[in-house]
Amino acid sequence: MSRRRSVPWIHRWSRPIMGAIATIGALLTAYLTVVKFSGSSAACSAGAAGAASCNDVLASPYANIFGLPLSLFGFLGYASMAAFALAPLLIKSEQNKDLRANLEKWTWLLLFAGATAMTIFSGYLMYLLAFKIQAACLYCIASALFSLSLLVLALIGRSWEDIGQLLFTGLIVAMVTLVGTLAVYASVGESVAGGGSGTPIPLVNTTPQPPNGWEVTTTSGEAELALARHLQESGVKMYGAYWCPHCFEQKQLFGKEAAKIFPYNECAPDGTNPQTEACAQANVKVFPTWDISGEVVTGTQSLEQLADLSNYQGPRNFKYVLPGRS
Repeated sequence: MSRRRSVPWIHRWSRPIMGAIATIGALLTAYLTVVKFSGSSAACSAGAAGAASCNDVLASPYANIFGLPLSLFGFLGYASMAAFALAPLLIKSEQNKDLRANLEKWTWLLLFAGATAMTIFSGYLMYLLAFKIQAACLYCIASALFSLSLLVLALIGRSWEDIGQLLFTGLIVAMVTLVGTLAVYASVGESVAGGGSGTPIPLVNTTPQPPNGWEVTTTSGEAELALARHLQESGVKMYGAYWCPHCFEQKQLFGKEAAKIFPYNECAPDGTNPQTEACAQANVKVFPTWDISGEVVTGTQSLEQLADLSNYQGPRNFKYVLPGRS
């Protein structure tokens, strides 16, 4: 009598588990996408300071790709992974055994390639969180753990016939993903870094208090005041919120005197002199957002970059830069 070979439990349950993880990831990124498009703040269970950090990340220029929220691409990735994991399980008919077998074969490869790409991309985002944005985001960390979990399950969730070919495929996918990621974010890094030289502005880690948020602690020089007046006279507008750390950084670059002059529009309803209707009409999705002669740019801008974009012709001996920039 032959004994039926037992199937490891992980092989039986790997697809349902991957489908569940991908579904949770899709719901998470869908929520963050709605937050980005609505211009609201994300809920964060890490307390008040943690909430500010989450919104700091969402307001970062790194949170957008090709003008769209990064979370939207994350949603599409997780939704695809959920479909790849669960699609073969929906085929129950005995007459479709061949179809199910072929679907399982190809979706396993897609699951492995997708999880590899998502893990590499999430790893780069963790680097940005730690060294560029310098803020904690529980949503981003959870998404990175989801991606890594999907990769582990893709590796151990079935018996792979040719491990060498699988690793070679993973290496190719990882290299393409890394090169593509670096290329996409190269322009974002230049936008954030801007130019110029000066003293790094002091930042804060406290909780912003409505309606004014943090107090600007830097002082303005001749160049900052001249640029602020130029922006005001040129009809340039900046849209922000008192609780947005990057908006505060922008004010710190100008200094307290110039920050009272340059054209700032408060979008938070509970902020000082809120301009919610103007923000809605401008379709503001990210803080800060600059409207410079019809050209919309998002994220903290160096004063050098604002000067270039607005055709400013005055002095440029600006006093401050963002920490880590030169």
